[in-house]
Amino acid sequence: MLLIDLSKQRLSLYEQGRELLRFPVSTALNGAGEQYGSGCTPRGNHRIRIKIGAHCPENTVFIARRPSGEVFSPKLAGQQPERDWILTRILWLTGIEPGRNRGGQVDTLRRFIYIHGCPDREPMGIPCSHGCIRMRNRDLLQLFDRVKNGMLVEIR
Repeated sequence: MLLIDLSKQRLSLYEQGRELLRFPVSTALNGAGEQYGSGCTPRGNHRIRIKIGAHCPENTVFIARRPSGEVFSPKLAGQQPERDWILTRILWLTGIEPGRNRGGQVDTLRRFIYIHGCPDREPMGIPCSHGCIRMRNRDLLQLFDRVKNGMLVEIR
């Protein structure tokens, strides 16, 4: 199971009740919330719907969940300074609590909420994202092979 603690800006991987890995993350600048268009990180119980990017190189740039053919670099960032970079891997989340984070205007999957990599210059440990859970690329690579589709993800 993955536990994302919004107050501590931390993601932990648990197996059989024991914490195996812990990483700093960055969740939504707008705080916690479930509404479509809010730019908030949804709370509650979720599952990993799909893992994306298994064989892509580190710093692969994703657009609409597909590798764009680009590899993130400072030069590329300078050419597109306002871009919200989704890098390296994607863990796409789906809510499992109807009315809270599944269905209607609160559907995590339809909001495209991911755990994903970001540029190293982005801060961790403070809320800065547009709703997703951002991680350092090297941390995400370490986590990616240890999680499975369908794994429980609790965001609190």
